[in-house]
Amino acid sequence: MDESKTMKNLGEGFAGESMANRKYLAFAQQAEAEGFHRVAVLFRATAEAETIHALAHFKAMGKLKDTPANLQAAIDGETYEFTKMYPDFLVDAEAENNAAAIRSFKLAKAAEEVHAELYEKALKNLEGEKAKAARFFLCPVCGHIAEDEAPEACPICGAKKSAYKLYE
Repeated sequence: MDESKTMKNLGEGFAGESMANRKYLAFAQQAEAEGFHRVAVLFRATAEAETIHALAHFKAMGKLKDTPANLQAAIDGETYEFTKMYPDFLVDAEAENNAAAIRSFKLAKAAEEVHAELYEKALKNLEGEKAKAARFFLCPVCGHIAEDEAPEACPICGAKKSAYKLYE
């Protein structure tokens, strides 16, 4: 059975609103760097509004499930990215000799593999996750995530331990 027009529209709306969120956060960083604090705040507020829209569309599509199903969806998505999507992107970037894209794709590919592993671990130990303290460290350069403690240097990009951002 073909997907209804409304479901396709919800999917396109989710994608568009999600992309707008990320774009506006990038615009906010740039505005802040240029000294336009008020504009940066406007971009960040609008980015959050786009998130509200995206989440409403996602829920209306019936894509939000229970945690085990959400973890499996995350595993599937991250695995696709590091096994298919980024390898294919790298072929094109290498053929075009685009060094910036090659670096970006390589870093993302390596980080996505770590993300999938973390999700798999969480799914396998789901009941233990309720009692375990939450401490994850994010490398702001490549997106590597470490559990419990940041490494001295990022194993993907080499960023220093002090660069990692704590999530708890």
